[in-house]
Amino acid sequence: MDERLANGTSTNNLVADRDGFHNKPIKTNSGNGQTVTSSKVQSLNKLGANLQPDEFDDFASDKKIPMNPYTSKVRVHEKYKIVGFISSGTYGRVYKAIGRQGQPGEFAIKKFKPDKEGEVIQYTGISQSACREMALCTELSHPNVINLVEIILEDKCIFMVFEYAEHDLLQIIHHHTQPPRQPIPASTIRSVLFQILNGLQYLHTNWVMHRDLKPANIMVTSRGEVRIGDLGLARLFYKPLHMLFNGDKVVVTIWYRAPELLLGSKHYTPAVDLWAVGCIFAELLSLRPIFKGEEAKMDSKKTVPFQRHQTQKIVDIMGMPTPQRWPSLVHMPEYPQLSQLAHTPRDMTHGSPSGLEKWYWSTLKSAGYVESAPTGHPGQDGYDLLAKLLEYDPEKRITAQDALQHPYFSKEKVNTNCFEGLSTTYPARRVSSDDNDIRTSSLPGTKRSGLPDDSYARGAKRAKDA
Repeated sequence: MDERLANGTSTNNLVADRDGFHNKPIKTNSGNGQTVTSSKVQSLNKLGANLQPDEFDDFASDKKIPMNPYTSKVRVHEKYKIVGFISSGTYGRVYKAIGRQGQPGEFAIKKFKPDKEGEVIQYTGISQSACREMALCTELSHPNVINLVEIILEDKCIFMVFEYAEHDLLQIIHHHTQPPRQPIPASTIRSVLFQILNGLQYLHTNWVMHRDLKPANIMVTSRGEVRIGDLGLARLFYKPLHMLFNGDKVVVTIWYRAPELLLGSKHYTPAVDLWAVGCIFAELLSLRPIFKGEEAKMDSKKTVPFQRHQTQKIVDIMGMPTPQRWPSLVHMPEYPQLSQLAHTPRDMTHGSPSGLEKWYWSTLKSAGYVESAPTGHPGQDGYDLLAKLLEYDPEKRITAQDALQHPYFSKEKVNTNCFEGLSTTYPARRVSSDDNDIRTSSLPGTKRSGLPDDSYARGAKRAKDA
């Protein structure tokens, strides 16, 4: 079936046409309306013409081909007034900006830093993550996916200009943990989840897996509209699925990583995103990550270790997975490791009433959800949806499309504005006036915030105001 994106692009072409999507020239604004094409992508057309899509990712991460020289006609500061610094990470830095030249509104500008060695900047090309994010964001268009306004090249740096979102889920969760501690209203959670699943259904329909869903990557505008952000780790998927290469990185932040990935599965399916949505749902209810494990780092040989602690955290609540419930479990590379995990009390198995269901109802009680309270109550339907999202077997895990039809959403009105009816006003995102010169911020010797590598919506550990 020929599904189409909002802009009319055939998803069949996105999947099958190697000259259409993966190797498509990146359209950028060079000030004169020209299309500027990364020579890295051009070189992949020549050197990697016969590569499969997964090999493209592996190839792109190993080969860095310098960008062609060019002259930018329009400077970022001529189109946008930078009003503050938001966050930084290994990708670069993000700034808040106000439009100039008849382009009103607020924007977030993501500046990818050039590679450098010591105090000398080395321009070695465009990173794999940047290529993915630019390619996908220029093709995708949906109300619940972050909107890319334009891409600008200036002084061999890439600037991605996005719509500005005033909040993110991590910030909202943190706000509710502060005195007086109050649960997030059930109607707000229902709206947030519906909008996430709506955006995710669009991505999956168009053969895109996000692969890094977490509260910090879910933006919320001041109008209560939810946007899925940070597509730097997203990738296309296929039917039948291609096996992942050993060199491909295991993605998804550890707390939101699906059990099949923890057990060494070599195939990604969209189900990994649905597990992450289940973890986000649980975190919105409890105001803390449901499976908060510690990540085991790679050894000197760069072999990926078994994530024992994270898997144990899942087993503690969900019970031990069994081949009876998850038939393909025995084929997982790390399946023998399960025998070394501690069993939860009463040696319960997955699906036991004393497992996830016990966690759910005790969480609602301790958080303050009662039927008569103004915050509302997620109810039995909320548990049923959570259990379907946190299904061990990825083949049985609910899809985004089916989740949108679940009684949790159909029995009560779902607000398109997740803030509708709230007495709470969430604080605006903190923006630092320190180090807000977008032209020099990534040069050697410039102050850096030391923030973790995250989406521009990350709400923690901002640089101190000057």
